Amino acid sequence: MTEEEGKVRIGIIGTGAISQVVHVPIFAEREDVDLLAVADADKHKAAALSRRFDVPLVLDADALIAHDDIDAAVICTPNDLHEEMAVAALEAGKDVFVERPLATTSAGAARVIEVAERTGQVLVVGMPHRFRPGVVALRSFIAGGELGDVYAVRGSWMTRPIPSSRPSWRQQKETAGGGALIDLGVAALDLCLWLVDFPTMKRVSCVMSPTGEAVEDAATLMAETADGVALTLEVSNKLFAAEDRYFARVMGTEGSGSLPPLELYKQLGGRPLEVTPRQPKPSGGENPYTNAYRRQLDDFVQIVTGRREPEPQHPQVALMALVEAAYEAAASGREVEL
Repeated sequence: MTEEEGKVRIGIIGTGAISQVVHVPIFAEREDVDLLAVADADKHKAAALSRRFDVPLVLDADALIAHDDIDAAVICTPNDLHEEMAVAALEAGKDVFVERPLATTSAGAARVIEVAERTGQVLVVGMPHRFRPGVVALRSFIAGGELGDVYAVRGSWMTRPIPSSRPSWRQQKETAGGGALIDLGVAALDLCLWLVDFPTMKRVSCVMSPTGEAVEDAATLMAETADGVALTLEVSNKLFAAEDRYFARVMGTEGSGSLPPLELYKQLGGRPLEVTPRQPKPSGGENPYTNAYRRQLDDFVQIVTGRREPEPQHPQVALMALVEAAYEAAASGREVEL
């Protein structure tokens, strides 16, 4: 950190949409952050973003990771680069925020976590849904036993197709690691599993479309935990509808909860009664997506500056193991034991 006001000096690798919409604007406006550098394989795009937000340095990824004046690296590259760049940054003494997925395999995720533990550096994975007030409230109700014994968790994230003149890295298996299940399913699964404290998974089956060499546009997954909780997930990036759809529902023996919007019901006197707490609204009309990212990036800065303890990232290994098993199940047409 700089001596001036203890600012965290941050460099961002990858200047695609998520950096332009979230990371660069949010970090650039913070008084406790010095956004020192951006890097991208497309130097013109990086330079344009640096001019727009007065970022002093435009570097390549290796130079940013090696730069002595940078405390933390934010990795927003295509999925296949997450593991190697996170490891390199951690080895170089940088704290790391990496967009999901942490790696495209469970072994890769475990490797990054091992390096973070060995070097003593901070490692955070971009899962902003955990910072939505409604999600936090639902998880608290579940953890407190308010819904009784949970027996089913259901999640879905479906987005409308985006017109494009040419395929992006997200449509290529070698760079994305997969299709909708990686792009949308990793976040949706993390939400479902985080709500119920990442139980041990027992088995999974999965159907994807299309089959073959192309990455999947849609996936429907059903899994069971070691304790018999049913988990179902539906994801698609080819939803033909008026708007994207995103939701989660948790069913328990004494109540249920769903979002968005947050709705909580408990059995009281033999009848369901709504017990939904009032939720804060984002200030200044900010949308929930950006607001959740703002909360997570603030959390990252607090962890880096020692004001908050980091959460362990080991559940990301189990998450990617579930994703791997789902791909195996889809390819083989049979249920896979975990």
